[in-house]
Amino acid sequence: MAQYAAAQDDQAQSNVDIVLTAMRELFADKDLTAIDRYWAEPYIQHSPRMPNGLDTLRQVVPNLEGFSWEPQRIAAQGDLVFTHSIVHGWAPDPVVIVDIFRLDDGRIVEHWDVVQDIVPPEESANGNAMV
Repeated sequence: MAQYAAAQDDQAQSNVDIVLTAMRELFADKDLTAIDRYWAEPYIQHSPRMPNGLDTLRQVVPNLEGFSWEPQRIAAQGDLVFTHSIVHGWAPDPVVIVDIFRLDDGRIVEHWDVVQDIVPPEESANGNAMV
């Protein structure tokens, strides 16, 4: 049982490393060849404004101005990686995004996200920061 848990931990860490590298190379470095290294078809997209397939990433990324992805929290379980991030350049104002990536054989094959406008703690009903 302990060996199984260690294998799962190793896979989860490997998946985290892949997602962090993929996102940095594609979105920060704007290296479109990262899509070929870290994503795979069929790419299933659950974000309501983006169609399935990798061509969407190829079209969207070069046009992002001032984009930055700043992960604040990262967790992984099995084939899923979860990131909680501050993102600039995706919307007119900075947003908080929770991304969920599913990997298969070391490649990102599915994506979900939840996007929220950032509300400063002093304007929040609870006084807590969002990230």
